[in-house]
Amino acid sequence: MLHAAALRSPYPHARIVRVDAERARRQPGVLAVVTGADPAAQRTYGWYIKDQPILAGDKARYAGDIVSAVAAEDPATAMAAVELIDVDYEPLEPLSDVESALRGDAPALFEERPAGTTPRYGRGASGWIHPDKNVCYRFRYHTGDATVMSSCDHVFDDSFSFSAMQHYHLEPFVSLASVTDGVIDVWSSNQSPFSLRRELARLFDRDEDRVRVHVPLVGGAFGAKNGCKAEPVAILLAMQTGRPVRFCMTAAEGFLTQRQHSATLRLRTGVMADGTLIGRDCEVLLDAGAYADASPLVAEKAAYRAPGPYRWQYVDAAASCVLTTTTPAGPFRGFGAPQAAWASESQLDMIAHRLGIDPYDLRVKNLRELGEPYMPGDSAVDSDLRSGLAAVAEALHYHDRPRREALRTQGRGLGLAIGFKDSGGGSKPASARVTVDGDGHVTLRCGTVELGQGAHTALRQIAAEILGIPVDGIDYAPVDTASVPFDQGTYASSSSAVMARAVAEAAIDVRRQVRQALTHRDGKALGDRGRHEDHALPQDWRRLLAGQVFDASGHFEVTPDADAPLGEKCFFWEPGWGGAEVEVDSETGRVRVRRLVVCGDAGRMINPELCHGQESGSAIMGLAQALVEHRMYAHGALATHDPLSYRVTTFTDLPDELDLMVQEQGHGPGPFGAKGYGEGGMLVVAAAIANAVQDAVGARVTDLPLTPERVLHALDQGGSEPSAGAAG
Repeated sequence: MLHAAALRSPYPHARIVRVDAERARRQPGVLAVVTGADPAAQRTYGWYIKDQPILAGDKARYAGDIVSAVAAEDPATAMAAVELIDVDYEPLEPLSDVESALRGDAPALFEERPAGTTPRYGRGASGWIHPDKNVCYRFRYHTGDATVMSSCDHVFDDSFSFSAMQHYHLEPFVSLASVTDGVIDVWSSNQSPFSLRRELARLFDRDEDRVRVHVPLVGGAFGAKNGCKAEPVAILLAMQTGRPVRFCMTAAEGFLTQRQHSATLRLRTGVMADGTLIGRDCEVLLDAGAYADASPLVAEKAAYRAPGPYRWQYVDAAASCVLTTTTPAGPFRGFGAPQAAWASESQLDMIAHRLGIDPYDLRVKNLRELGEPYMPGDSAVDSDLRSGLAAVAEALHYHDRPRREALRTQGRGLGLAIGFKDSGGGSKPASARVTVDGDGHVTLRCGTVELGQGAHTALRQIAAEILGIPVDGIDYAPVDTASVPFDQGTYASSSSAVMARAVAEAAIDVRRQVRQALTHRDGKALGDRGRHEDHALPQDWRRLLAGQVFDASGHFEVTPDADAPLGEKCFFWEPGWGGAEVEVDSETGRVRVRRLVVCGDAGRMINPELCHGQESGSAIMGLAQALVEHRMYAHGALATHDPLSYRVTTFTDLPDELDLMVQEQGHGPGPFGAKGYGEGGMLVVAAAIANAVQDAVGARVTDLPLTPERVLHALDQGGSEPSAGAAG
């Protein structure tokens, strides 16, 4: 096995004039050096837009763009050889943020616009590829009549900024590739092996059955391990050398590979004097980084979720993906919903204060009902949204007015927020297979990847419940695209709802086969009155039917719907409710979270311990977004470029009290009423804390994170709210 190392551009934007790799090639132990001059290295990949080359050829578009790669006998030799590659660069003007990229005189990051495609949207939704210079995608959703805005008592116009976090998964991006007789074998830390297989087959001009992707347990992902990362470089070097090649990025290289989208959001919201929400215009500018990656999909979700779970007569929401000379942005936990919820839930509190209405009452007045469609053509809300908000408010003693007044005298305040996202993944077919061999061993085969979320355990539990056997009696087969059924990918909280439906279908079919075999063996039919308990099998059925083999497959996917805005109706909705009690030091601006309450609706918990673990992780990630974590650039280059320079949440940042609640409202479409779970908690924390800061000291912060400097600046402004307007 050989080891790969990469040479990356030190410049955020530069023409590559010359690459001389001869000294590196002559080094003992070096088997191959590839550069952008290799035609194969210029093949491009991406989601909707295929714009990212395996190696930068004529231009480096961000500091970290891979310019050359080496395969050597050991990692040390590979890294030493990289240092011997000489590159002449012609520095170009960096476009380090959205504002500079959108300037009329800004240079184009791509002189020729890369090819791409837009999906087939439904009612009210539309998308455009490269609508403007340095804008790779624009999505818009519109419903209702804009003229209702003129009838509003007030129209409030506010802007917010959302900072980018690092995924910070413990396991790095890593891939091992082997090419034998034209067949590509890849072992990869990847969330979506079948999607990866399809993209690699296209990239290297193979039929899909000539590409095989193996995925072991993955050490954290949070969205980052979708699509191509280390795989193309490893494969290219394996093709050059004829030997297996492992490319394991360092933690610092991970910072140069993928990040969350930073964003600016402008909301123009029309409301009546009694707090009735009427209409909303929303404009989202996402910093996509140097390449499109999954930015178009994040734009869809950020804009479509901008209205929140409230009732509107009119919505016009658009999101643009702006190309900058920074690390490419991609999927991140919540997938556009954290950005939307931060702005929407912050502005709702601001509006409530302006109108003299309690923020809780404003939300309750406008929330959609259980069973009410989210938007025309989409599925109905499947959670009682008031129930979760009431539970959080009760836990915070929110309605105890004397207590709240006493808290304010101590620089303390309370804040609430609601997060809401469509989940399950669009166009996401899932298949599973359950097999019982002659010895009674049960094996579950499906493409869901274990990322630490416990999906393998939950899916085995579902099959075990249906078959009436202990969960440890079911083996989960290794994820291998050559031997497990198709799955679109492990994302969008889909495992315990979408894939779970396929697993349940396969297990139910096996149970049917077993019942038939028992009937044939005993000569009499088992009772079946249609209830779950009436389908139960004898505890010793595997012993009774020893030697017999049972096998069944299950499949589930959401049916496309031309009337649904995003092309399919949302399979289930994942809400989050959050509340915070904070203490603000008016002299330093430091915000201390005394209590954080986070609640979600799992529909029905397949595994309570796993659900609480997901809720906890989601809440703490939201806390990090609110107070601590953000990527910083200096002179066009990433300043927080490794784990030592990037500030993460520590134990000293944790709330004094963390109260996690998981509701089981039972309306989910998964087995036993389950939903996917694990993202809703992140959506609410930042806005809840910002709202609590305003409640405590009257200072409104509209930029994340809520650093002491920003809080002090807001206090220096006398607690006045920025960007407030009114009409009517």
